[in-house]
Amino acid sequence: MDAVRCDSLRPTLWKEDPFVATIDECRAAIVALAGRFAQSPERGTGLDRSVSAEITDLDLRFRAHLHDGILDEITETALPESAQIRLAMSSDDLVSLAAGELALGPAWLAGRVKVHASLPDMLRLRTML
Repeated sequence: MDAVRCDSLRPTLWKEDPFVATIDECRAAIVALAGRFAQSPERGTGLDRSVSAEITDLDLRFRAHLHDGILDEITETALPESAQIRLAMSSDDLVSLAAGELALGPAWLAGRVKVHASLPDMLRLRTML
């Protein structure tokens, strides 16, 4: 029986050099994500929450305010936040999420996006993205 080389078992989508978005691309993605929230038919009417997003591979954090489907007051912060809705993801997942190439539900289930929020908030977020 022939030996099987381990590298031949590597999935075809595996990347030798994973994509890492720049800080400027992450800033643009947060703004694009705010636009997606505003255009969502499930705008989250009555939702009023503080939101933070940690970009794990760049040691970058954003803080914002989500109210009635509008994500505004977006700022960068150096310290971990105690927001009501906290997200953590890689820079490339943030860019994909903002572009609509990645859905929040499947990304959360796969462990690509971590969400710390109440169950009702998680369900509403999922319908908005």
